[in-house]
Amino acid sequence: MIRKTLGLAALAAVLACGAANAQQINVKIGVLTDMSSLYADNSGTGSAIAAQMAVDDYAKAHPNSKIKASVVSADHQNKADVGTNIANQWIDVDHVDAILDVPNSGVALAISQLVSQKNKVFIASGPASSDLTGPKCNANTVHWTYDTWMLANGTGKAIVKNGGDTWFFLVSDYAFGHALERDTAAVVEKNGGKVLGQVAHPINSSDFSSFLLQAQASKAKVIGLANAGGDTINSVKQAAEFGIVQGGQKLAALLLFASDVNALGLKTAEGLTFTETWYWDLNDGSRAWTKRWEALRKDDSKVPTMNMAGVYAGVLHYLKAIDALGKADDGKAVVAEMKKLPTDDPLFGKGSVREDGRVLHPAYLFEVKKPSESKYKFDFYKIRATIPANEAFRPLKDGHCPLVKG
Repeated sequence: MIRKTLGLAALAAVLACGAANAQQINVKIGVLTDMSSLYADNSGTGSAIAAQMAVDDYAKAHPNSKIKASVVSADHQNKADVGTNIANQWIDVDHVDAILDVPNSGVALAISQLVSQKNKVFIASGPASSDLTGPKCNANTVHWTYDTWMLANGTGKAIVKNGGDTWFFLVSDYAFGHALERDTAAVVEKNGGKVLGQVAHPINSSDFSSFLLQAQASKAKVIGLANAGGDTINSVKQAAEFGIVQGGQKLAALLLFASDVNALGLKTAEGLTFTETWYWDLNDGSRAWTKRWEALRKDDSKVPTMNMAGVYAGVLHYLKAIDALGKADDGKAVVAEMKKLPTDDPLFGKGSVREDGRVLHPAYLFEVKKPSESKYKFDFYKIRATIPANEAFRPLKDGHCPLVKG
């Protein structure tokens, strides 16, 4: 009788353990980013750290959650074929459920198509192309941090209204650069300005002299830099060497990160006007998060960027949707849940995910401080304007997203 009782107890324990395991939701998150090239400082290792912070923070805040999440990361080398191969391996072999970050719009558009085919989730923080929530939108992609429409309407409109009514563009020659030039040119012309010309340059260029000379010769009041990361840094540095600003023309850095200003130095970057959705020194919450990020980054020369903040916020909202849904294996269902739930995190505050996958939150028009205005480490920006969420991003009806009816 005792032996029978022990046997039943052991069986009950096994069944209980099996039930607990059945209830657990295993989630694997892949941070696909630039670890070694021109976008490494505005995404890269910092984005992988941000994703892990979000996983840890969510588990701590929700001790009864059934989710067991892990993070992997890889370098896409700014090549769509490399990024696609990694994503296929992750999904088919390593059982990755969601892919995040992906700076480089060419790679991001390929990943967006892939996750749609395989019914996984893509939360885009690093890429800028507004086509991700426009003609190329799908039910598996969420675009978190910023896009080319936002950058164009934030920075372009402000500069035109302040007298910068003739433009010449330096364009990074791939999907991102052309989308940013297209969206900014439309804003310039809509507000009464004129585009005098543009020149495309290869991604990850070291010599901008011929492109800057064409811009200088155009006599445009504004030279719009439709590039990012290392390309923006090099073009601004070389423009300073050529005395372009001293000659009366204005540089418009259409996409600028704190990491770029850090590399340029305030003396070179002073006066640049640009739009971002997050800054490490924006408020107490951002400062507290940055302190934790710095401790994990273990490199006091690095500063977190809005891309990294977007990864963190995106992971938190993704996990919240899985908890509400009770499963992670149906990407479309998870993204649909993300759209139902309001966003609310320490870095971007309250917001929403729109029908086309566009996340709505405020944006900020910043200006880089003079060296004399900077009071402490990484004290780079002053706010010129806050752009409300309902004005910061393209109206839903204008995006031509096939998910949007009517």
